[in-house]
Amino acid sequence: MVTDFLILMKQEMMLVVIIFILMFLKLGKDRSNESYMKIVNVMLFINLIIGFLFQQDGMLFNEMFRTSKLMILEKNILNLAMLIISMQSYLWLKTHKHVPEFYILLLSTMLGMFFMISAGNLLMFYLGLELSTIPLAAAANFDLAKRRSSEAAMKLIFSSAFSSSLLLFGISMIYGTTGTLIFSEIPRFLHNDPLQIFSFILLLAGFAFKISVAPFHLWTADVYEGAPIAVTSFLSVISKGAVVFVFVSVLYTVFKPLAEAWYNMIFILSLLTIILGNLFAIRQDNFKRFLAFSSIAQVGFILVGISGSSQFGSASVVYFVLIYVFSNLAAFGVISVVSSLTGRESISDYKGFYKTNPVLSWILTLALFSLAGVPPTAGFFGKFFLLFAGAGKGNVLFIALAALNMIISFYYYLRIVKAIFMDENPEPIEKIAIPMMPKLALYTCIAGVLAVGFISYIYNYIHSASFEF
Repeated sequence: MVTDFLILMKQEMMLVVIIFILMFLKLGKDRSNESYMKIVNVMLFINLIIGFLFQQDGMLFNEMFRTSKLMILEKNILNLAMLIISMQSYLWLKTHKHVPEFYILLLSTMLGMFFMISAGNLLMFYLGLELSTIPLAAAANFDLAKRRSSEAAMKLIFSSAFSSSLLLFGISMIYGTTGTLIFSEIPRFLHNDPLQIFSFILLLAGFAFKISVAPFHLWTADVYEGAPIAVTSFLSVISKGAVVFVFVSVLYTVFKPLAEAWYNMIFILSLLTIILGNLFAIRQDNFKRFLAFSSIAQVGFILVGISGSSQFGSASVVYFVLIYVFSNLAAFGVISVVSSLTGRESISDYKGFYKTNPVLSWILTLALFSLAGVPPTAGFFGKFFLLFAGAGKGNVLFIALAALNMIISFYYYLRIVKAIFMDENPEPIEKIAIPMMPKLALYTCIAGVLAVGFISYIYNYIHSASFEF
């Protein structure tokens, strides 16, 4: 029993161990920020390696906690993203006063996300959600001297509180109509009656807030702009990815009997999200706000894949999130380096960027190409699989509109590439020397952007582990 507990919960236990080690180090003698970061990065790398070892399916605590090959993979994707974000944050954190506290907050958030992914009970899911939300709001306010960072934290708290209340109300009504909170038992009591449909709508609204689905996306750009870039990266990739993983699991298993009803909802929300994300991304000059609306449009494409209601749909979503991790973190990595050394975050500041920083320019360009879905980057294959999965329902108009919006998105990605390589700038960003840690993180992201689309084993493994509908 103890052995099963340690193996099934190894990823959660590793995060707890890292958090406690950071607390003990903080209580001990003073250390330099570089020393803390080296220790944490080594522990995060060990955590990533251990995540791939001793894999075992199983359940604990009367199905409160469960794990499978797919859930282990999803957690490993988040572990990889956390390691990359940690290395990219080197320039910002080395001058900060509270490095251990920063890592404790983000790792506590990840711990909640891991419990949320492995939840086999609606109450356990909600507890994991709350554990992942509260520390993240504190992290958004980590630039203590900046007013907009405090504003970002307040907006994140208010939007999270509202979405959590909707989720909790929906959970209570599901419990009232089914008499159980256990995921495996709920489907037997779902009968498409109006009260259960309304309960699901409340749950869907709560999820929509967390992953920035229109019209529940209004908090996203302000929080992305105000939070430190490291926290914005975390919100964009890890937080959103974790909720997407849980969303697919809940739709494909718990609410499978309501599939006909939720398909129509997903159909409408996905198109609305893609269109609004594209329209607002065109207007942005601040790079973080631009990536906020870009991420909203990407969520719309994820919903297209989810609507396929098949094992192929589940696999395409997880595959796309993996690609999104590499693509988005490559873009945020360049922005983080430039912002930390120059303080410049506007898209207009990147005019003529290639003349002074050719390496960073190519990294940012490949990241933008992948986000746009330009071949041969992995983003092309990711979006192709999402559209192909959505086409499984035979709704040609739906897929045509989504594909048309993918073409429209080329405009706002390529205008940045044009600014980098073709536009003149009387005061270009000076040549930047990239430290080893951020450089390693950027090269890892670019390797992922170029390789994941061509290594068929990755997709095949994800497909074999995915949910069957």
